[in-house]
Amino acid sequence: MSSFTILNSRKRSIIALIHTIVFLCVAALQTALSYASAGSLHGNKVVGGIVLLAIYTIVTTVLLVLLRMASHATERLYFALCATSAAFGLLGVLLGDPALHTGVLRVLLLSCATVVGFIILRTHSRGLAIHLVEAK
Repeated sequence: MSSFTILNSRKRSIIALIHTIVFLCVAALQTALSYASAGSLHGNKVVGGIVLLAIYTIVTTVLLVLLRMASHATERLYFALCATSAAFGLLGVLLGDPALHTGVLRVLLLSCATVVGFIILRTHSRGLAIHLVEAK
């Protein structure tokens, strides 16, 4: 358990997993609806596109910093999947992907990140159970 740098507790793992599930739902909703309503830098949705561009830029940057700081391979995989998903969102806004290729990739990447997040949470839960048994 101590080899995790950022997701080093059960509480942090739960918070990260909740964020991932929320962003997975947002990505799935954006993909299921129309990309035109999500905003683009092309057409008549420029303001929404600029807002999304700023959000995706900030989120991608933060996730890349967290990826760089992560030490455990599972933790690195988790942040790599999340950062790649955010980068595809950024790319989709920049290119105005009308065919929703980036949306489908984001849903796939965030689904994988959710599975990895559950593995990290299970690792912490298992460590907690072992710690409680040793305490008795």
